[in-house]
Amino acid sequence: MGLKFDLDKCTGCGICVSTCPFGALEIKDNKVSELDGCTLCGACVEACPAEAISIKSTQQELAEEGHQGVWVFAEQRNGKIKSVAMELLSKGRELADKLETELCAVVLGHSAADVESLAACGADKIYLVDDPALSENNEDLLTAQLIDMIEQYKPEILLAGATSLGRSFLPRVAAAIRCGLTADCTGLEIDLENRQLLQTRPTFGGNIMATIICPSSRPQMATVRPKVFKKNTPDSSRKAEKITVDFKKEQYTSRTKLLNFVEDITEKVKLDEADIIVSGGRGLGKPENFKLIEELAQCMGAAVGSSRPPIDEGWLSYAHQVGQTGKTVCPKLYIACGISGAVQHMAGMQTADIIVAINTDPEAPIFKIANYGIVGDLFKVVPLMIQKLNGE
Repeated sequence: MGLKFDLDKCTGCGICVSTCPFGALEIKDNKVSELDGCTLCGACVEACPAEAISIKSTQQELAEEGHQGVWVFAEQRNGKIKSVAMELLSKGRELADKLETELCAVVLGHSAADVESLAACGADKIYLVDDPALSENNEDLLTAQLIDMIEQYKPEILLAGATSLGRSFLPRVAAAIRCGLTADCTGLEIDLENRQLLQTRPTFGGNIMATIICPSSRPQMATVRPKVFKKNTPDSSRKAEKITVDFKKEQYTSRTKLLNFVEDITEKVKLDEADIIVSGGRGLGKPENFKLIEELAQCMGAAVGSSRPPIDEGWLSYAHQVGQTGKTVCPKLYIACGISGAVQHMAGMQTADIIVAINTDPEAPIFKIANYGIVGDLFKVVPLMIQKLNGE
C-alpha cells in the first residue's frame, strides 16, 4: 500500500504538507511529492481540497501487476504424475471458477506419460517443461525454473502437494520471490471480495485450526497434503492448451547431485495409495504384536499403518505413520486397532470412507469418528477377523 498522487489535479497549495503530522510530504516544482516517514494515516487525503491524493490499496497494486490464474504444480516421478496433482486440480477447478480465471497445471520433468490426464481433471492450460536434466527432480533446477515461470506468467495462486519434494523446494521459491507460503493446508477457500486465498491448517499440535491469508504479495502459495481433497471424476472430453516452455539449462547451476533413489522396501503397499489400511497403536503393547496387524492386512490386501507412539518406539519405520506428523490418508476402509484417537492421528485419517475402531476403552476418542466401533480386546477380536476372512 502507498500514497497515490494525481498530479494533474494537484495545485501545489501546500495544505497537505502542513497537515501531515510526520513531515512526509513536500511541494516541489509546484507539485506534491512524498518523503520518507509516511505511515498512511490518511490525514493528507482528507485535507486535500483538490482530491489529488489517495491511498493505493494492495489489491489495486496487485491488479495492476496483472497476476491471474490458479496454478497447480503437477509433481512427477519416473514420468508418472503423482495422484496429489489430480486432487489439487479438482480443488483448483473450484477455486478458479469462483475467481473466474483459468486453471493451469505445471509439469517440470522428463517424458511425463500421462500429461493429458491433467486436462481431464480440470486444467485449462498445461505448462510443460521437458528436459532430461529435470528427470530426477533436482531441487536447484526446479526452483530456478519455477521462479522464471512465475515472473513471466504471473499466477495469482500456486498450489503444490505437501510431499517431500513440495515441502523442500516450494519454500525456496517463496523466499526467492518474497511471497508467503502456508504449509500442510487442510482447507482452501476464496474470499471473493478481496481475491484472497483462505488457507486453513492445524496448529498448536492440531488443537487449533488457523486460517492464513497473504494480502500483500502474489502468487498466494500453499502446499496441501495428499488425500486431503478428493479427486473429481475425470472428464475425458476436456481439452487443455499445452504450452511448451524451453528449459535453458545453461543458465542454471545445481549444487546437488542425486546418487541413488532407494524405495522403502518395508512398505509393501503404499499408504497414500491404499484402499484399505489396518493400523495399530500403543494398545499393541510391544513390537512383536504388530505381526497380528500385518496378518490381518495381508488377508485384506491392505497397507499397514501406525499411530505415532509405535513409530517413536522404533517398532515400525516412519513410512507407516498416519497422522499430522506422518501421512494423511483417505482409504475406503480404515481399521484402527488399539488406537485411542489423539487429535494428531485423527487429523490424518478422519476422511476415510469407513472407519472401524477396536479398543477396550468405550470412551476412547476414536469412537467419536468411527462408523463402526468394537469395544473389546484386539488380541481376541483381530484373530476372529482373520479366521473369518480365511474362511475358517
